[in-house]
Amino acid sequence: MEESMTFKIYNEEGKEVECEALFTFESEETNKNYIVYTDNTKDKEGNTKVYAAIYHPEEGEEDQMKLDPIETDKEWKMIEQILEEIQKEAKNALEGEDEQ
Repeated sequence: MEESMTFKIYNEEGKEVECEALFTFESEETNKNYIVYTDNTKDKEGNTKVYAAIYHPEEGEEDQMKLDPIETDKEWKMIEQILEEIQKEAKNALEGEDEQ
């Protein structure tokens, strides 16, 4: 099993929050690196909150990453498509396990 990568960010109140990276990817189209992560909190429906940002793998310390906000609708759509694909794959894998 792959070891999870954790890092710390500061929220709007300046409080340090530990987050877990779900996955990272580089877009050839934008030439940027993206990180999708969670702070393992839940929304009102009980779903785990997931966030995305632009990150700079060459900058920052091991547990303290520099993140920039995603500013374009095109970038958000790209990330949403990837998340939807991952959700489909996970759902199919779970359904496959139920059949066995």
